[in-house]
Amino acid sequence: MLKNLKIGTKFNLLLMLVFLVSIFISGAALSSVLQQRAQSEVTNKALVLIQTMNSIRTYTQNRINPLLSERLETEAAFIAEAIPSYSATEVFENLRKNDEYKNLLYKEATLNPTNLRDKADNFEAKIVERFRNDAKLQELSGFRDLPQGKVFYIARPLAIKDPKCLRCHSTPDQAPKSQLATYGSDNGFGWKLNEIVTSQIISVPSADIFDSAQKTWSLIMGIVIAVFAVILLLINFLIKKSVIQRIRKIEKIAQRVSTGDMDTNFDEDSQDEIGGLAAAFNRMKSSLEIAMKLLNQESQ
Repeated sequence: MLKNLKIGTKFNLLLMLVFLVSIFISGAALSSVLQQRAQSEVTNKALVLIQTMNSIRTYTQNRINPLLSERLETEAAFIAEAIPSYSATEVFENLRKNDEYKNLLYKEATLNPTNLRDKADNFEAKIVERFRNDAKLQELSGFRDLPQGKVFYIARPLAIKDPKCLRCHSTPDQAPKSQLATYGSDNGFGWKLNEIVTSQIISVPSADIFDSAQKTWSLIMGIVIAVFAVILLLINFLIKKSVIQRIRKIEKIAQRVSTGDMDTNFDEDSQDEIGGLAAAFNRMKSSLEIAMKLLNQESQ
């Protein structure tokens, strides 16, 4: 089938094949790079937020808690602002009021929390257990399904490093009275120093990660396809102008010469391969004229 196609058609098919393969490969490579870049950007943002939450926790533990610790024994209701995890969670909820961060989720998922809003679900509990079982493991990330859809999460372990924390979490008899009055004595006890009891988890809807990358990919691929199309048309025009039309001209002259028209010459001023072909045809034509003259002389 290909043998019956003209050179221009064959060349166009070859260019189209190269065009499609190039678009496919470049599109796949670009998509992978953009997705990795988008995930890296979100990861970096999440890590900055985790560090910010840790700074809030440290400030609360070192500066706020000492100011409120005595009142924990006298107040009727527990002053939750004295607790680092509560402060970090509340600050993050205020941060989510900003449109840029409204889709982010932050949770200090705890196996045995005092405040049940921090209770780890089955998925989060497995993360905490992984951190407990591998002391060298400092970070986990991946995707999980939530009611609002698939999300990308980053998790880091939190261990009890400050002995002062055990006041509220060792045994009920050592806990502030206001804590027992507010939360009871069933939850949040039995913690040990240096034990990992919590995992900080920041979650981002996966659509937010890849939507921007997909829009960038579509824009770049549109530009690439347009550039490839222009290049394809330009190459096709140049090949047709500088090669195919000149070969067709030589073909027509050769057909005329083959019918006995010896007054036609293969006019080609170019020094390229086609010019060399035309010169060879002219020499062949001259040789053919000499041979025909000799034959005519012998026949006479």
